[in-house]
Amino acid sequence: MGQTGHVDSTDVGAPVAVQAAAAAETENPLAKSSGALAPLHVALFRDRWIASTVSSLGTWMQDTAGTWLMTVLTTSPLLIALMQTAASLPVLGLGLLAGATADIYERRRLLIFWQSWMLGSVAILAVLTLMGKVSPVTLLLFTFMLNIGSAMNNPAWQAIVPELVPREDLPSAVTLNAASNNIARALGPALGGLMVAAFIKADTGAGWTFALNSASFAGVIWILWRWKRTPIYKSALPAERIFGSVRSGLRYLRYSPSLQGPLIRAFTFTFFVSSVWALLALVAKRDMHEQGAMGYGILNGSLGVGAVVGATLLARIRRHIDADTLLAITGIYYAATMLLLALVHSPWLVVPVLLGAGFCWTSTMSTLNVSVQLSVPGWVYARALGAYLMTFQGGMALGSVTWGAIAERTSTKTALICAGVGMAASLPFMRRIHILKGALPDLSPYQWKRPFPALEAAPGPDDGPVRISIDYRIPAEKYAEFTRAIQPLQDVRLRAGAIRWGIYRDAADLEHLNETFIMESWLDYLRSRERMTTSDHAIRANVNTLHAGDEPPKVSYQIWASAFPEANGNKSEA
Repeated sequence: MGQTGHVDSTDVGAPVAVQAAAAAETENPLAKSSGALAPLHVALFRDRWIASTVSSLGTWMQDTAGTWLMTVLTTSPLLIALMQTAASLPVLGLGLLAGATADIYERRRLLIFWQSWMLGSVAILAVLTLMGKVSPVTLLLFTFMLNIGSAMNNPAWQAIVPELVPREDLPSAVTLNAASNNIARALGPALGGLMVAAFIKADTGAGWTFALNSASFAGVIWILWRWKRTPIYKSALPAERIFGSVRSGLRYLRYSPSLQGPLIRAFTFTFFVSSVWALLALVAKRDMHEQGAMGYGILNGSLGVGAVVGATLLARIRRHIDADTLLAITGIYYAATMLLLALVHSPWLVVPVLLGAGFCWTSTMSTLNVSVQLSVPGWVYARALGAYLMTFQGGMALGSVTWGAIAERTSTKTALICAGVGMAASLPFMRRIHILKGALPDLSPYQWKRPFPALEAAPGPDDGPVRISIDYRIPAEKYAEFTRAIQPLQDVRLRAGAIRWGIYRDAADLEHLNETFIMESWLDYLRSRERMTTSDHAIRANVNTLHAGDEPPKVSYQIWASAFPEANGNKSEA
């Protein structure tokens, strides 16, 4: 290893940040969020929201028409349940990739491309359906193609929200986005069922429904085309490559417990609740056979109406109930809902219960989505949302296959009972995973007080691996306190890009401790500095306050010897 220099790059004045972080009260972070409709006062968000609502309306009309068309084309419960899998599976495979592209490429152009992809996919399916050329396989294939576009679009679509509204409006904006989808869910299924029922042949009604959905994407494309985007986070360094960006996202997820909790809860919740979405068409056929497709639309619309009511009341509810309690209540309700759908065959009881289920759906998914968005810094924002969507839809896809297969081998009733019992059994374990508990970290980029130190021979961007070594003087009486304080710094280093981290004590000088972490390249190290948040720096500053030397901790930057160019007069110390 060749040593390029050893200079100090730490900041004094850190105790202020530490004290501010330590003084943060344990509170409900969502209790002080803005009013439910505050984001609609922002013209750009309002235009985007209206266009999105129209597009979502077309999507839900297609979802209902497509699922009902599948029940006409086949009697197989598994093929019918696979419609939900075809809608969810692309996100499972592409969610993190979609987030990576949205973090490193221009989001506006990405959104226009994928909205155009969805428009074209649905248009082709509409033509084939109207020509009478559609089959179960064709329907599944184009549903899958449509949702490839949706999977690649969604992380960027959600990641632009902080660019449109102030941070204090973010919880309300996320809830309004959920309301947009659920307004469409309330109206779309009924309109989709009405469109199918209005024609003598189901494929004709479905074909025209698909055509309307294709046209609905045009409004979103127009809004995006006119948008003059100003990114919140813009790196001064070269963009990461795609797979490097995916790896960075996975590394951040691995060392970020605050992000792991919402993902675990989202997967568990959607795995069991997917039984409702996957088997609702069969419940409608069993209990509302006289209404046909319209009956399915009524049940699906009941979920949507309840979800819209939930979106309007959620900001008020959050002021009185913390996230953990809210999620526990919605979990219990959904377990009861699945058991009722299995055992009760009265539409007059099923519809009100589904209204409550829609309310619980919005409350749960909005809370989990907000917890993800408030837990990550800007540089990894879309990747975190991609991981969330991948987990969410992964639970839906896996659950749909599971409950569809059980229904095919036994009955719809058995599948719903299994899902309800499974949900109830999972609740005690989920209660151990806390969501949005305590004050939120300050994830704004840390503004370094000093310029980066000049090195005797500057490494090239791809030179590496790079070892960063930091020497501390820690009095014996502060040793235990230091080891506790520095452990959180491990996650800070690793999620910012370090591939190895360690803290060592000098056997010949017990007050000398050394922190070492390895980066793959010099460019990765520069990125890690750029990624440090104010909250991360508070952890680092807390460690530095325990250093007892006359000078700040000494930092050395060392490059792998074979990668480092020869420099005349370059001196190194052992």
